[in-house]
Amino acid sequence: MRLRVEFTTEPFDLDEAPTHAVVAREVIQGAELDAVDVGPFGNTAEGGADEVLTAVDSLLRRALASGATRVSLQVNVIEGEAS
Repeated sequence: MRLRVEFTTEPFDLDEAPTHAVVAREVIQGAELDAVDVGPFGNTAEGGADEVLTAVDSLLRRALASGATRVSLQVNVIEGEAS
C-alpha cells in the first residue's frame, strides 16, 4: 500500500522558518520517501505505508520536541498503487 502524507506545523513565523518546521522538513526529506514537496505553508510526501508511518512518528515526536504547538496532518491511501 502507498500513502500520501500532508502536514503543517505551528506556530507560523512569516519572517523565518521556526525550528520545529525545519526539523519536520528534515525528517521528511531524510526518510525513504518519494515525491517529497516542502513549502512555506504545507508539505507533502508519498511512499510505502511502513516508510510513511515511520516518518510520521518521527515527525510528530521531533517537531513537538522542537517547539511545535500544533501539527496538522492528513494521511491518504493512494488508490490503485502498490508498494
